[in-house]
Formats: sequence, C-alpha cells, structure tokens
Amino acid sequence: MPELWHEIELSPAFHDLDPMDIVWHGNYVKYLELARNALLARFNYDYPQMRDSGYAWPIVDMRLKYVDMLPYGRRVIVRAEIVEWENRLKIEYVIRDAETGKSINKAHTIQVALSITTREMQYVCPPVLWQKLGVEPA
Repeated sequence: MPELWHEIELSPAFHDLDPMDIVWHGNYVKYLELARNALLARFNYDYPQMRDSGYAWPIVDMRLKYVDMLPYGRRVIVRAEIVEWENRLKIEYVIRDAETGKSINKAHTIQVALSITTREMQYVCPPVLWQKLGVEPA
C-alpha cells in the first residue's frame, strides 16, 4: 500500500489575521487546500489532471475542529492523508505546531467524482483515481 499522505510547512501571513491577532478561522480552509493540492500533486492527480480525466471533484462536506489558536508567524505543519477512495475521496488533516508538535486544528474533507460531460455524480470513484493512487478497490 502506498503512503497516501503528504505534509507541507507554512507560516500564517499578516493578512490572514483577525482583529485579535490570530488566524481568522476561515483561513484554515486555505491551509487545507494547500495541503490537499500538494498531496494530490504527489500522485499526478491535482485539479488540472482531474479535469483532464473527465471528472470534477467538488467538496461536499468539510469539518474543522479548532483545538488551539494560531498566531502570526508560528510555523505549522499541515498533514493531509487520504483515508477513503472507493465511493468518495476523504482526506483527513492535522495542523500542528512545527516546533512543539502540538495539535492546532483537525479537519476532514469529502469530495465526490462528478462526470464533467453528464454532470452526474459517480457513486463509485472512477478507476483513474485508484490507478493514480496505486490502490485497488476492496
């Protein structure tokens, strides 16, 4: 089984802060997106490749749990891991302090395959996903 995870490191920018000088809660979605893009690019199935394979992959569910606050300049590691790929693409995330390893945020996203030509949702992920990930359906 291939390793279905990837980590990125980032530091929040000043423009990501709210009036309390911590990262505004909505900007965590951007951090998840950066990690998800890096993860999918590892398998050569980032958004352009998804489109070229005939599928859009809209996010249909996203959940975030804020465990600690994130101040300006704190280096963090964002880990994204694919945990489901048969009927949907579920990615779990952990954002943690790069220095201490302390958890700051936990999240997951769920995406479904949508045929670009018919606009129909696929109830089983297309084989191209399994091929790109190097996994087999159960």
